[in-house]
Amino acid sequence: MAEHGENVPAYRTIRVAGPDGPVEAVADVAAWQAREVYPDILSAGGPLFGVVREREAGGWELISSFSGLAPQDGRDSMGAQFRMLAQECERAGDEPARQECLRAAERTEWETNDEMTVLGTRYRVARAECYVRSGPEGPEPPRPTDPDPMEPGESHRAPDPAAGFVFDPVIATGMSEGILKVELLSLVPKSGTVPPDVRGDALAAAQTHPGGALLPATFMTTECVSGRWRPESTATSVTPQNARDSLAVKLRVMIPWKRGLGPAERVPYSAAADRLDAERCDELTVEGRHFRVARIERLVRIGPDGPEGPRLSDHDPQPPVMVQHQQQLAQGLIPEDGEETEEPIELDDRAQRLSALFDEEEKRRKELRAGRGEPSETDS
Repeated sequence: MAEHGENVPAYRTIRVAGPDGPVEAVADVAAWQAREVYPDILSAGGPLFGVVREREAGGWELISSFSGLAPQDGRDSMGAQFRMLAQECERAGDEPARQECLRAAERTEWETNDEMTVLGTRYRVARAECYVRSGPEGPEPPRPTDPDPMEPGESHRAPDPAAGFVFDPVIATGMSEGILKVELLSLVPKSGTVPPDVRGDALAAAQTHPGGALLPATFMTTECVSGRWRPESTATSVTPQNARDSLAVKLRVMIPWKRGLGPAERVPYSAAADRLDAERCDELTVEGRHFRVARIERLVRIGPDGPEGPRLSDHDPQPPVMVQHQQQLAQGLIPEDGEETEEPIELDDRAQRLSALFDEEEKRRKELRAGRGEPSETDS
């Protein structure tokens, strides 16, 4: 039955309001311009999973970032949250609460629970879909309005813009973001493009979780191969510089290691990484390979009971950690507790070379920090 007027539930509405200030106004204009230059909306890989907590004031709050590639990653993060909560209870001298948190954490090590109630609060593994805008020239790069505060090599220190994000349909959004939300909510994989169970779950989710919330954008490195752009990995970065730093490591470490390049052969890749650091550019060509930092939109579907959790069709290859431990024991892959372990495994030449390249990169970064008068990682 169609719902009209005041009978429409909040999670099915999209409240649009004018920008709060000049920064928001510029961001809304940039979002609108992106629709013209990058008119196509494409999937940016599989879903990501994080942990949300129900708020007394209404809505749900993100407490563990959408970095999990499978539902079990989210369950592991939920268990870690319960252990941190147990530490807070211990500092407060509340032993019963501490024990409840520890019991909940232990359950996550044995059971596949996507939602748990601890100390009267509901926690849930939530699911986010990733999309990228694209046009004739490829995927959309970062926008000038995207926060990008850190120096090259220091992006891992940047706070996650989505930390503490509140999923609440009462919160208003800008015009361009509201239109994007409508577009993303209408997307369902076409028949034949994905397995039937994946499409079936997507169609069901459109009915059970018809609302949605857009998280702050993330970023990933893409490469143009045979005229088509593809992601370099499934991981995303919280800032554009974080993605550039990942690409720089790829150029200085991973490509030379995988290809077995000698010092002279590494020079073009190191020079490209240096240019990436100096210019903070979002596009780079080196030795015939064309890279670009792409901007990724993330949508969390919302239903009458809050954010959508994992779907049955989501790839979830690993069991909980203790179940996995028991399986490895049964297969003889690890020794029984208390048994003597084998001698430490020695790294082969290939692994040693990778370690040496990473050590070289870390030394370079330390020298840069020292040159800027900044403390080292161990001092900060």
